[in-house]
Amino acid sequence: MPDALANVLPDKLSIAYSPCPNDTFVFHALAHGLVPGAPALDVTYADIDVTNYWVQEADAPDVLKISYPAVPLVADRYELLHCGGALGRGCGPLVLSRGAVTPDALSGGVVAVPSLLSTAYRLFELWAARNVPGGMEVEVLPFHEIMPAVANGDVTAGLVIHEARFTYQNHGLTCHADLGEWWEADTGLPIPLGAIVARKALGAEALAELTGLIRASVEYAWADPEASREYVMEHAQEMDPEVARQHIGLYVNEFTRELGPDGLAAVEALLAR
Repeated sequence: MPDALANVLPDKLSIAYSPCPNDTFVFHALAHGLVPGAPALDVTYADIDVTNYWVQEADAPDVLKISYPAVPLVADRYELLHCGGALGRGCGPLVLSRGAVTPDALSGGVVAVPSLLSTAYRLFELWAARNVPGGMEVEVLPFHEIMPAVANGDVTAGLVIHEARFTYQNHGLTCHADLGEWWEADTGLPIPLGAIVARKALGAEALAELTGLIRASVEYAWADPEASREYVMEHAQEMDPEVARQHIGLYVNEFTRELGPDGLAAVEALLAR
C-alpha cells in the first residue's frame, strides 16, 4: 500500500483507459474504492487511438493510458508515471497476412494499424524500412476490426496487438512477423507499449501519491485475481475468459508495478528512434 503521504490529491480524478483486460485488471481496485485513501475515479473507457489524440486536447482527463510514442507530444503538461503501464517481453505486435507471403508481396500493399501514434506502428515503421522494399500504404482501424479486414482481403496485412496474439489463427491468418521478437533481438530490451500519464498541474507530491495508489491497485489485483474477474469480463468485448487470463498474464508484469532501469532504457531507446 502507498506510504503515509499527505493526502494532496483532489477528491475525484478523471481517468481514461482501455476496456482491455490488462487495464481493467490493473485499475479495478482503484475504480471500485478498494485502495485506502484513493480519490474517486471518473472513468472513461477509450481505445488507445482515442486517448493518444485526446491527451493533446485541453479537455483531456487528469490521467490517461496512452502509447509511449505519444508521451513526448504532451511532456510539457503530463508526467510519465513509473507504474500501471504495459511493457514486457514476448508481447509485441504481430504483422498478419492471409497465408505466408514474401516481403515483395507486401510491398505497395495496405496495412491496417491501430494508431499512428502507437508503439506498434512505430515498430512497424522501423521493421518495414528494413524488410518491405517499396513500403506500404497505411489505414487506421480500431484494433478489433483489423483481423476481419485482413481475412476479408480488404487490406494486404494487419498490425495487431493485445489478445490477437492468441486468436489470429481463428481468423485463418498467418503471422508474417513478430515485431516484439524483432525489437528484443535488435535491442535486448523489453517492448514499451502503453504508458500512464498524469497532469503535471496536480503537483509533484500528488503525482507521487498517485503513483503509490496505482501500485497498490496492481498489488491488490495480484493478491486477489478473482476480485476483478467480473469487471474485466464486463468490458472484455465478449472475449473468451481464458484469452482474457492469458492477456493479463502477458501484459501485467513487474514492469507494470515499476518501470525500473530496463523499462526506462526501453522507453528511451524507442523514443530515440
